[in-house]
Amino acid sequence: MVAELISVGTELLMGQILDTNAQYLSRQLSDMGIRVLYKSTIGDNPQRMKEAFSQALSRSDLVITTGGLGPTPDDITKEMWAEMMGLPLYEDAACMERLEARFQTFHPGKPMASINRKQAFMPQGAIVMPNPNGTAPGCIIDKDGKIVVIMPGPPFEMKPMFENHAKPFLYSKCDDMLVSHFVRILGMGESDVAATLQDLIDGQANPTIATYISTTDVQVRITAKCKRGEDAQAILEPMEKEVLRRLGDYVYEVGEEALEDVVARMLIERGATLSIAESCTGGWLTSALVAYSGASRFLQEGLVTYSNAAKSRHLQIDASLIETHGAVSYEVAQAMAVHSRTISGADYGLSVTGIAGPTGGTDEKPVGTVYIGVADEHGVQVEHFKFSSDRSRNRQRAVTNALNLLRLRILANDKLQGIPQK
Repeated sequence: MVAELISVGTELLMGQILDTNAQYLSRQLSDMGIRVLYKSTIGDNPQRMKEAFSQALSRSDLVITTGGLGPTPDDITKEMWAEMMGLPLYEDAACMERLEARFQTFHPGKPMASINRKQAFMPQGAIVMPNPNGTAPGCIIDKDGKIVVIMPGPPFEMKPMFENHAKPFLYSKCDDMLVSHFVRILGMGESDVAATLQDLIDGQANPTIATYISTTDVQVRITAKCKRGEDAQAILEPMEKEVLRRLGDYVYEVGEEALEDVVARMLIERGATLSIAESCTGGWLTSALVAYSGASRFLQEGLVTYSNAAKSRHLQIDASLIETHGAVSYEVAQAMAVHSRTISGADYGLSVTGIAGPTGGTDEKPVGTVYIGVADEHGVQVEHFKFSSDRSRNRQRAVTNALNLLRLRILANDKLQGIPQK
């Protein structure tokens, strides 16, 4: 089945709203074995909408539109589709009842504005998709060998509607499906990952394998194509095991779990505690871990020791050490990690110090210079990184690399204790 996605809204074309719906739907449809070959964005203009809808119907089996289902006169997606498909609009009693009930929930005792009534009108014969998260119901038109799925634009309305209504309907129309596993890697560049897996990539059939790079990591996507009801895991498993064998500890996750969640879970599973001392990241590192529910089980404290005085006052670092080597140095990162651990009594101490930029760099220590340290009962390890000239990117990369350094240290301790690797 060939699919096309159309995002409707002048605000999208003007850049006032980021279109995340297309990305979400592309991934959902791909996992279902539905090929998305076209994507487009159009404004709230009747003529251009008709042209886009007509072209989509001419080349795609499935067309999904998001947006343009509101109560205002320029919200005309549903109306344009009804006209295109030759279907009259009718007032759906159940839609109207839900619409009025929702209005009374937020405006008790007040009559619903007449402008809202248009949202309860549906194309004749369409499958109505209720919207418990908003006022605009969606619908599915299945006619003349074409399927049109019409959904609201706000993601918190669209996603539940797709999951609960559109997805089951589309599943009933599909025989094939695609199942993907994502192997996520840190500490190895995409070219090195590709080189390590090159023979697998060259010889791929089913499953297929491909490498991608994101802002934070490298990913290997392994995708199996199978019939519905067939065991996709049996197809995926041999390839996945070989990829994991070759990449080893560079792999931090198989799936969707974020690095900070992986690290938090590792600490909790081992009953280990952590103390953090950070400078250039300004609290981002601690914040990333605190976002994990249950962070209090492992996080002892997080200190933002931004100034030299703060490093001396809170971490008891000798001012002469900072004066001799500089706040951004191997020696200070080492002291920050060690003192953070010993002062708090945590199992691990993690430190970050660097020059985020865009100012403050020198020839010897340019912008993007970062030192990260991790200390435990066996000693302390410090790594030196050279990032870019972008301040925000440098801080984010420092957080990512600090978490990964801690992850690797935990794995190394597991090996020392003879704990089997997962």
